[in-house]
Amino acid sequence: MLKELSLRKNYLGQQSIESIYFGGGTPSLLNETEISRLIDAVGKYYSINADAEITLEANPDDLNAVKVKDFRKTAINRFSIGIQSFFEEDLKWMNRAHNANEAEGAIKRVQDAGFENITADLIYGYPLLTEDKWNSNIQKMTEMDIPHISAYSMTVEPQTALGQFVKTGKQKPMNEGQSADQFVQLMEELQAKGYEQYEISNFAKAENYSKHNSNYWLGVPYLGIGPSAHSFNLQTRQWNVSNNSKYLAALARKELPSEEELLTPANKINEYIMTSLRTKWGMNVDFLKSNYDGVYFENLEEQLNDWVEKGKITSENNCYTLTLAGKLLADHIASELFVEEQEN
Repeated sequence: MLKELSLRKNYLGQQSIESIYFGGGTPSLLNETEISRLIDAVGKYYSINADAEITLEANPDDLNAVKVKDFRKTAINRFSIGIQSFFEEDLKWMNRAHNANEAEGAIKRVQDAGFENITADLIYGYPLLTEDKWNSNIQKMTEMDIPHISAYSMTVEPQTALGQFVKTGKQKPMNEGQSADQFVQLMEELQAKGYEQYEISNFAKAENYSKHNSNYWLGVPYLGIGPSAHSFNLQTRQWNVSNNSKYLAALARKELPSEEELLTPANKINEYIMTSLRTKWGMNVDFLKSNYDGVYFENLEEQLNDWVEKGKITSENNCYTLTLAGKLLADHIASELFVEEQEN
């Protein structure tokens, strides 16, 4: 990863760094020296803002007292903790490595060590999760005064044990109705507790937005380092090979282990539609018209107004955001608004 950083030191040009995110896999397995070496390498090639958000994604079972104390010696100033649930049977069903006590204990240890900027994840929409249990999970998060909460609906990937169980009938498929109901319950409960839903899956108190994720949704360029990591510089999208051996072999030859896609105007417009509609800031039609050929938008405002009439989108100053009902159909609405490639 240090070698890849060196090879890609010019990728972001003179852009200053607002956030660094150690995520994917299990970065909490790294020790404080390794974390610091990586941060120092970023600082060698780029200017890191003094107030940069530096997040470490961690499993609760990794965050023992010694580990948390060691991380205090680094520039890490934010933790993303994969809680998923505070119920033992649910964690076992998800095949998680941590137990319910570790889920709660990890948060308390991080808070006791002086880390206030914390986000924690929950999962909903799976068979074991009753309305009461889901409410209990939400209440536990708010009672522990976690300033940022992310919540995701359970999805079944085909190449997983759960995917195989569903395919063979050993496990019931996920219930979309249950998922929708629990999403609504989540939105209502957290709003009542003073959290702002600034993106479909993300809720924050007192503007504790994630700088890192917000920049994704706002289209800010980013550099991804490591196997499977993605990068974006406004004109192209790159992704590294996912195979560790191929990744290491390429870097040993001083070659970048990545593929690249040149983004067309339609690609850029559709990505903006998809990401902006997910946020509280919404989709700005004036921004699109000022940056792209108007031929792409011949029917866009008519389509948007149809969704407004259906109560799924609201409009203010030519900026369109999803209503609560619209958030249940976010991906579908975005795909319906996608523009088509124009022939030269």
